[in-house]
Amino acid sequence: MIAALLDSLRDARRRKIWEPSQAAGRRGEDLAHRYLRKQGYVIVARNYRLPSGDGEADIVAWDGDILVIVEVKSRESGAYGPPDRAIDPEKLRHMRRIALEYGSKTDTPQERIRFDVVTVLLGERPQINLFRGVNRR
Repeated sequence: MIAALLDSLRDARRRKIWEPSQAAGRRGEDLAHRYLRKQGYVIVARNYRLPSGDGEADIVAWDGDILVIVEVKSRESGAYGPPDRAIDPEKLRHMRRIALEYGSKTDTPQERIRFDVVTVLLGERPQINLFRGVNRR
């Protein structure tokens, strides 16, 4: 209850100073973060950027002994299709670069790294979906 109230207040403040799409994206990331924690993920980084600046992971987490690079896609509505449709080959390349860099930093072999996507349809009652292992498709 309290977390939802704090999210609402944070979102209202962001909408006053940020572009609407930025505020919606950050709200989706906040909801995804909380959802993943409830699923047992251990979050180790949010908005992790490569030192070169050419890639960012919305969330980096551990799911047991698997390092997970998570992309969060949020939409105000499903009018333009499901949010996961926005994951294109370029985004997957960025995720792979992040996985290589973060994996080497933590001595995690590539076979223990996974890419997940969390989609969030915002609204009165946000709908959250988790797609595990998008790199295996």
